[in-house]
Parts: sequence; structure tokens; C-alpha cells
Amino acid sequence: MNHPEIEPGFIVLHGDRLEWLSDAVLEWLREHPLRPLEEEIFLVQSNGIAEWLQWTLAAHEGICAAVRVALPGRFLWESYARVLGTGIVSARSPLDKAPLTWRLMRLLPELLAHADFAPLRHFIGQSQRPDGALERRWQMAAQIADLFDQYQVYRGDWLADWTTDQSLLRRGDGERVTLPADQRWQPRLWQALRQDLHSREQDQTLGRAQVHDRFLAALNAGRPPATPLPRRVILFGAATLPEQSLTALAALGRQMQVILAVPNPCRYHWADIVSGRELLRRERRRQSPRNGHDLSTTAAEDLHQFGNPLLAAWGRQGRDFLDLLDQFDETAALQRQMDIPRIDLFSEDQGDTLLRQLQVQIRDLEGIRPETCTALDDNDHSVVFHIAHSALREVQILHDQLLDRFATGKLQPRDVIVMVPEIGGFAPLIRATFDQYEREDRRYIPYHIVDLQARDEQPLLLALDWLLRLPEQRCRQSEIRDLLNCPALRRRFGLELEDLPIVQHWLSGAGWRWGLSAEHRAALGMPHCGPQNSGDFALQRLCLGYASGDDSHFSGIEAYGEVGGLDAALLGPLGQLLEKLEHWQHVLVESLVPEHWGEAARNLLTDFFSASDDDDEALLQNLEDALRQWQAD
Repeated sequence: MNHPEIEPGFIVLHGDRLEWLSDAVLEWLREHPLRPLEEEIFLVQSNGIAEWLQWTLAAHEGICAAVRVALPGRFLWESYARVLGTGIVSARSPLDKAPLTWRLMRLLPELLAHADFAPLRHFIGQSQRPDGALERRWQMAAQIADLFDQYQVYRGDWLADWTTDQSLLRRGDGERVTLPADQRWQPRLWQALRQDLHSREQDQTLGRAQVHDRFLAALNAGRPPATPLPRRVILFGAATLPEQSLTALAALGRQMQVILAVPNPCRYHWADIVSGRELLRRERRRQSPRNGHDLSTTAAEDLHQFGNPLLAAWGRQGRDFLDLLDQFDETAALQRQMDIPRIDLFSEDQGDTLLRQLQVQIRDLEGIRPETCTALDDNDHSVVFHIAHSALREVQILHDQLLDRFATGKLQPRDVIVMVPEIGGFAPLIRATFDQYEREDRRYIPYHIVDLQARDEQPLLLALDWLLRLPEQRCRQSEIRDLLNCPALRRRFGLELEDLPIVQHWLSGAGWRWGLSAEHRAALGMPHCGPQNSGDFALQRLCLGYASGDDSHFSGIEAYGEVGGLDAALLGPLGQLLEKLEHWQHVLVESLVPEHWGEAARNLLTDFFSASDDDDEALLQNLEDALRQWQAD
């Protein structure tokens, strides 16, 4: 079987329907296949798009195989290493976020005395707690490290200026402006970082912006990559991308085939209807002006007559991405060279529902006016607003509406995506509502929650997070119950899921309200509360009840007599848990050097967790790897 050559190039497809973009890309891949066992690489920006894309590939081809789905940042860093070699592009840099945080922790106390650092000095001085200054310094170091990490991606030009002692900012049009007085600490701090790297003989280590510059120089000079590049990569469904990443992909297009499938709500050039247009006037435009009218020459107060307000509200970030894309777009020339049938995939219908009419007006860059709208059917429910008194009620309404839509047979669960502002807070409400029916029940709706942080999905991480803050915890009975809901912790102490109702009944009946012991309460600053209704108090009542019966008392302790029979074996694990909690409450308040903290963290994991399944095993191994990396940083 003959396989056509994969010609290098930077190909950009625009469209207002994601499924049309996927159809076009898949048809192109079918007509221009890679060699057997050669991997097709897709880049996406979210887990949701990744899963939708894999489902679509499987539906079209019968199987989703020999496909790698990755994040653009990870792929580009691998490409840097392929072009420049792993000797130049290291897996870990001193300017990465984690090691940079620790470096800032060390440098900040020396720098805060300077006048330019007054804003940071003010932040640290606001703490009222004895150890609050150290905690605030850590918080500030983490925030600044994140800021400098973003600068390496988005504003490498600023860092290059600051390295050469130019305390300036470059605007989008290239103009250089003076830094405000309250921001002068930023170039001073960056210069101090570079000097510290030089003093420790790490100044030859390249940051992300420097690696990017060398990568572009190597490709522009035509040097062969140190390791062969893949022959094709597809960036699918990206609504925004940093200029640095876009520049790198365009440069890769000289040696490999780079395809961008870009969702674009409008078929015309629309960058000029959003504020800030004066900074982005370009010579090259992929889309033509509507009716030949150049909106960049239209007064801002008159734009409402020519532009769509919903499109204008789409945001400057997406607008800037499309505008930057025009400067690298060579698709019109490649269309003839590669025989690409169509590069702009926009629909042509006029819309028969309210939602579709809004989409059409955005697509055609029309203002929302009565004369541009057609009469709607009374049964048109394409746009519906529901008012709910709580987040839980929102999810319940959604569930009812979905059941109503699915009952018609015109819609399937795989056709639905639900977006929420903050998925972490909604996840338990979604599970409570959508899991109320068994899978065999006709009312059960299959679902999957994406973009959750690992700690929101893994009980072990939730338990570990709580344990690491043990010296600050009040150890309420409800928190102990939540702790026992972690399977890995239950396995470590020999408890089964069926034991939890008994243990929870004992804790409630024996009077554990808060605190591990009188000593623990004293450590929290409440020495006069005594042992009453603490964990130690409850355990003594349980043990006395088992030993002497319900009506006994000893040394001021009233027995709790509902412990007996085979269930009494649960007293052992409960006592061990209390003992471990009291031990680690003492250990975690101590000040330790990183080497000893690493040892303590491993001991804590051993004392509280034993893997209950393969997922827990993998998670514990990941924690060990992260701990080693933390110590290395």
C-alpha cells in the first residue's frame, strides 16, 4: 500500500461547528495516512475536548488506536528537547516554578530592606501570628514564582529587558513604558535571581524563554533536529494559545505538518470590535471584512451598528489569539499546493430557533436588531433560564430537564456537555443527584466529571491534606468520620466498610465532640476545656463499658456499655487511630530541615495508609516520586 508523503506546512482550518472541524481533520488523515505503527498526535487544552475527540475518532474509525492526546505545553517542551538535544533542554530547570519558590524564600529576606520592595514588606508585616511572617513569605514566594513562570511563557521580552537592567515594560505595539513605582520590585527581584544563579554556577541553565529563542534560531537556521521530529501534529479545538507556543508551532511547520483546527464563531474579521484594537492592527488578515467595511477605521461609539455585542463580549484573549494566528497563516498558499478542498468551514443556514439565530448573527457579524430576527415557535426551548435557590437545586433541575429531553429519543447522553463555573464545588452535588438511581433504572443518566483536581477525586489525597494540617485541626467527630471514609486508611487500621456504622454510633454515643485529648485542646489555646467530650474521653468510656458493663463508673468516668461480642474487636483499630493522631499532632508542630521532613512524610504515609487497590498503589508511588522531587528542589 502506497502512503502519500506528509508535506511540511502550517495549516489552519477555521469553522463555527466543532463537529465539522473534526470531520475535515479525520477526512484529511484518512487520505494522508501515516505509516503503520506511527503515532498520530493530537494536542488539546482540556480533558473534556480530549475525551470528546477520542469518542469521535472511535465513532468514525471503529476504534481509537495509535493516537496520542497531549497538552500543547508538554508537546512543545518535548519538541524543544528533540531539536536542541536533552543536554541543553533539561527535564528540570532552576527557573521552574517549584525550585524557584524555594530560591525566592531564601532571597526575599535579604531584599525586603530595599525601598523598591516596600509593597512586599507591607504584605509580610500584616500578619498577627508569631509564625505568620514565615507563612506569608511562603505564600508570597509561591505567587511570585507562578508570576515569573507565566512571564517566561507570555512575556519573555520583559525578562530579557530586566536581565540587562532595563526596568521597562513593552506594550503590544512595541512601545516601551516606565514601570509604576509600586512594581519596580519585579525587575530588581528578577535581576537578583539571575545573580544568584550566576553565583551558584547555574547561570548557564536556560529558562523557558531562552530555550524557546534557541529553538527558533535552530529551526530558522535549518539545522537538523538532534532527534527526529514526528511527521504530523494536530492542534484541535484551541480557543487561545500563548504567542510563544504559536510561534513555536509555526516554526515546526517548516519541518513537519502542523494542522490547527480552530473554532471561530464568525466568518468575518472581527478583531476590531473589541477594545484594544489599536495595539493589534496587522497587515495580514485571514478573514475578510464584512461587506468590505474595515471596522478598524470606525469610531468606537459607532461599532454597535456594525458588530455583534455578544461577539464583542467574547473576550480579548480569544480575539488576540485569532489575530496572532493571521500572522503565521500560510494556508491559502498551501491550499493550492496540497490540494486542500476547503479551509473555512462555516455553516450557511439562517436558523429556525432562538439559539441558532443568535449563533447565525454572531457568525455573520450582524447586530442584534428586531428586523434581523424571525418569529419563533411557541414550543422553542432552545434558550431557557431557570432560577434556583441553591447549587443543589440547579443540578436537580438539570437532571429533570435532561430526563425530559432524553425521553423524546432525539438526544443521547453522549451529545450533552454541561459547563459549570467551578466543578470542584459541584462534583459532590452531581454525584448525589445523578447516582440516586441504579444503573438498571430507566431514569439513570450515565455521566462523567472532567477537569477535577486530583484531590477532589482521591479520598487518600483528601485524608492526607487533612492530616498534614493536624496541629491546626480541632478533630471534630465529623472530621474523624470523613477520615474513616478513606479506603486506604481503613485498610491500614484493619477496618471494613461495614464496620463504619458501628464505629460512628460508638463515637457519637460515647461523646466524642472535638479534640483528641486535654493536651491537644491546650495546644490549640484552650487549656481550660479539659478532657470532657474529647477522643481520649470517648475511648476510655468505650473500654470501661466493655470491661465492666453499662452501669459502672471508675475514676470519674461513666461507662458506655454498648460495646460487646465480636464487635468489640473494633476497639483496637479505633485506639490505634487515636494513638497515631496524637503522635503526629506532636511531630508536625516541630521545625525540621527538608531532609527530616521527607523522612517524616514517608513515616506518616506508612502509619496511616495501605493501598486498597491499584489506583491507591499508583497514587502512593506518585507521592513518593513527588517527595523525592521536592527534596531535590
